[in-house]
Amino acid sequence: MNVAQFLVEKRAGLRFHIARATMPVLRRAFAHIGHGTVIIRPLLLQGVPRISIADRVLIRDGAWLATEGDHSSLSIGADTYVGHRCHLHSIDPVSIGRGCVLADNVMVSTTDHGREDRHTVRGTGPIIIGDHVFLGQNVVVLGGVTIGDGATVAAGAVVVRDVPAGAVAGGVPARIIPSATRTEGRQQL
Repeated sequence: MNVAQFLVEKRAGLRFHIARATMPVLRRAFAHIGHGTVIIRPLLLQGVPRISIADRVLIRDGAWLATEGDHSSLSIGADTYVGHRCHLHSIDPVSIGRGCVLADNVMVSTTDHGREDRHTVRGTGPIIIGDHVFLGQNVVVLGGVTIGDGATVAAGAVVVRDVPAGAVAGGVPARIIPSATRTEGRQQL
């Protein structure tokens, strides 16, 4: 690697180590941050006293973690990965289980703008994401939805109704894909 290349390329490992070093400062602000959790260069952190993150969670660059209002809360279970530029926004409670993967650009939001005054924001119902759920790139999960344990949501899907445990869902709006089966931990579509 030449000097110019070294100076131009972003060093993911360096950003991770810098973020890990700043975690003691963040720990004091959040409701809870578990051991081994790292938040790398977030875009926005809002309402952090109502955000609880368990052990060994990795939240990648550009994340938006926000809670608004007295009834809001955001909890993320242990061993969960939150990809680049994910947007997690709570007016009503948002709960993400253990061992989940949220790929890049996922949006999970219990908020909507008012119809009379577009500047007002209101809650749309709680979101519960079970354990070991995979949300593909650019998935949108809207309020009032439960995604069961072990479910997979295909890239680009918009989840507007519940997804049962172990199911595979995709599309806009997301629907269960009945022909999808699990074999030895892989998805076959």
